[in-house]
Amino acid sequence: MLDMSWGEIMVIGAVALIVIGPKDLPKALRTVGQMTGKLRRMAAEFQGQFNEAMREAELDEVKKQLQGVNDSVSSVTNTSFNPIQTIRDELKTSIEAPAKPAETAALTDTTQEPAPAGEVAAAPAPEASDATVQAAVEGRAPDPTDPLVDLPPPPTVDPAQEIAESLRREAEYEAQQAALAEQLSQLSEKSDAKAG
Repeated sequence: MLDMSWGEIMVIGAVALIVIGPKDLPKALRTVGQMTGKLRRMAAEFQGQFNEAMREAELDEVKKQLQGVNDSVSSVTNTSFNPIQTIRDELKTSIEAPAKPAETAALTDTTQEPAPAGEVAAAPAPEASDATVQAAVEGRAPDPTDPLVDLPPPPTVDPAQEIAESLRREAEYEAQQAALAEQLSQLSEKSDAKAG
């Protein structure tokens, strides 16, 4: 505590024995011990209060940072950003926009004769993509001059089943690895027992 050596403590003890006397020395040592205990408790209490104040100060800083983040998030959410509505609007306009030119072309162009059964009527060149979309919507074959983009077929296997199967295989592999490790440890124990 005060970096005193045993020699210094012996000198202090001898002086105390001479000054205080052998009769009152135990009371004096008990009083010194009690005072030392009180000082230690006070120091521990002070240190605890100081640490608590530091934690509160850090918590206040964290609370201020979180409040700033909450404020910035709430300012972002107060805007009229709605991704679902945006997607819905874009899909609606993309579906309705090609249908309108095809409808107006069909209404304005009455000189074309209807195609015989089994054949597909040729669409005018400027609206070929609209005609292809319209043919696909109606279930007809698209115009060969403007083919549709082929989409990949839907998956034949359920992705959830694939994930479950993958997890099952992984668990089996880990179980096999654990069994092999156990066998190796048993073999090493047997070889140690034979050697010993």
